[in-house]
Amino acid sequence: MSSIEIVEGDITKLDVDAIVNAANNSLLGGGGVDGAIHSVAGPELLEDCRNLNGCETGEAKITDGYNLPAKYIIHTVGPVWKGGNNKEDELLAECYKNCFRLTEEYGIKTIAFPAISTGVYRFPVDGATQIAVQETKKYLKEHPNLEKVIFVCFNDEVYSSYKNYL
Repeated sequence: MSSIEIVEGDITKLDVDAIVNAANNSLLGGGGVDGAIHSVAGPELLEDCRNLNGCETGEAKITDGYNLPAKYIIHTVGPVWKGGNNKEDELLAECYKNCFRLTEEYGIKTIAFPAISTGVYRFPVDGATQIAVQETKKYLKEHPNLEKVIFVCFNDEVYSSYKNYL
């Protein structure tokens, strides 16, 4: 039976099979969760990411976790919020679908997601949360092999939003 958890904290400290990095298109590090993951994982992550040749918005790519407790890092690029009329919802849903596709391919049983696109990309928290929860429930219904999904929230607003939707 699959479970969904919500925690407020540091995604880089979680002992799961994979953590998701809310990356930028270059995959070469940035601010927020992206910068924190690169910092903790170490310089080998940057070298590995250079060989991935970036990532399109909505897509996902995978690397080793290096110095993180997680075995893998799944890098996905969420959409920048531009008012909601530029396929932002669809692109964010694709982020989750593509991350879940990689869990199947790599035999990942436990995964932790940050609140993709809700930081500097300004996606409204409630809308992003709703998409994350919908895509997760849809995936778990058809793929019970994924044992645990953890949503890691960076503040009370995000935590409350996930709690409301779950």
